[in-house]
Amino acid sequence: VQLQASGGGLVQAGGSLRLSCAASGGTFSSYAMGWFRQAPGKGREFVAAIHRSSGSPYLADSVKGRFTISRDNAKNTVYLQMNSLKPDDTAVYYCTASSRLQYYSVSSDYRDETNYDYWGQGTQVTVSS
Repeated sequence: VQLQASGGGLVQAGGSLRLSCAASGGTFSSYAMGWFRQAPGKGREFVAAIHRSSGSPYLADSVKGRFTISRDNAKNTVYLQMNSLKPDDTAVYYCTASSRLQYYSVSSDYRDETNYDYWGQGTQVTVSS
């Protein structure tokens, strides 16, 4: 599976961006999809994920109420709508796909990056104050 993320950029605090991740080479609807991010000098952290079929979302506490994850299985694309952006949201955002996360997987499973099989190249999001 190949993942191509896009939509990053420079935005002022309080602004919005929508990231997209297009998948190819696999059966998109069979993968749970996620977004992680990595800020300079920090480790990679979970941002959001979405169930492969139900569309149930999982969000990090730091982005709840501001970010929304969605997917369009007909377009093989997952989206991350980011509103009310803060300088702390500045990071490289990575799209990822998992074939391991199943119907019985719990929230903590979606937050664990080791459960994801495929990673995109990342897209830079910079939020200025």
